[in-house]
Amino acid sequence: MKLLLTDRFCDRAKSHKAQIDYFDETVPGLALRVSVKRKSWTLHYVQDGRQRRLTFGQYPAISLAAARRMAIEAKGDVAEGVDPAVEADTLKAISEEYLRRSGSKLRSVEWQERVLNRLVYPVMGDKPITDIRRTDIIRLLDQIEDENGAVMADRTMALIRRVMNWHAARSDEFRSPIVRGMARAQAKARDRILTDDEVRAVWAVNGDGSVFASFIRFLLLTGARRTEASHMQWAEIKGADWTLPAARNKTKLDLIRPLSGLALAALPPKTGAFVFGGGEPLGNIYWRKLVFDKAVGLPHWTLHDLRRTARSLMSRAGVTSDIAERCLGHVIGGVRGIYDRQEYHAEKRRAFEALAVLVERIVEPRENVVGIRR
Repeated sequence: MKLLLTDRFCDRAKSHKAQIDYFDETVPGLALRVSVKRKSWTLHYVQDGRQRRLTFGQYPAISLAAARRMAIEAKGDVAEGVDPAVEADTLKAISEEYLRRSGSKLRSVEWQERVLNRLVYPVMGDKPITDIRRTDIIRLLDQIEDENGAVMADRTMALIRRVMNWHAARSDEFRSPIVRGMARAQAKARDRILTDDEVRAVWAVNGDGSVFASFIRFLLLTGARRTEASHMQWAEIKGADWTLPAARNKTKLDLIRPLSGLALAALPPKTGAFVFGGGEPLGNIYWRKLVFDKAVGLPHWTLHDLRRTARSLMSRAGVTSDIAERCLGHVIGGVRGIYDRQEYHAEKRRAFEALAVLVERIVEPRENVVGIRR
């Protein structure tokens, strides 16, 4: 229905059906979409021979005058060959808005940003979210499963689902294409710990003293998370202490790890601000590990298994559970976790040294029998 929209009409317009569009005679293409529960502004236009629709927002939050201004600006973009819907409603734009508004509430916001940048945006980041079909997501998940495993495909799908559900809650028309049954694997908590033979195999692959081999050794000797070490900078190391800043720590607290002599020896030569990456954080970890795995011949293991292995070896070396958990940066729960703020620096230093001694004994086994000179 086309008519001269007025503030009075917009205020009183109602619909007893699902929805109805009232097109404005002043700005062709602009319509007030009225449904039983809400009213919103849309602009209908043609771009590259295709009918397109751009949603501005809801009435009365956006007035008639403001909607007309926005529509005129958008029509100007169309005249210059720019699709305003693509600019405003791409998966990337909506995901960034989701992270901006929800980021302070999310512990894993940095991880989500990395997944979106690395796996999602290159494939469909520039695509309008309304044009993304279930088949597009299936193809993306197939690719991720082939290259990164079924669990990573499921985690990526869960992230896309959150973004799309968030957008659907703010849109009159959008419906997420993700449905039940699209999961690839039931992600289960891993409990894999490397055996002594596997530790020896991983330690032996040093190539030409490659940076990635040093990275592997460092993870085993510190129990650090992969991204904690890959983004580590030389400025964070003072003497034998490595301070993981709160901004990069999952617990959002500074964490001091006293480095053992063996961990310090595992550090590569300094070539830039970042310890393992030189001028930037260590990248291409997935592909580096594929090359490493071919050399080590060790199936079905992950870098996070090194963290669990370090924790297990600490217990084996006689380190108490509390200290071992603090070495890994875990938060101690209960009353003790709230009131006991001691750094335990000396205890952590002894724990990491005990871990290093045990690792040395594993990778360089010696006979336990000593001959007695007569």
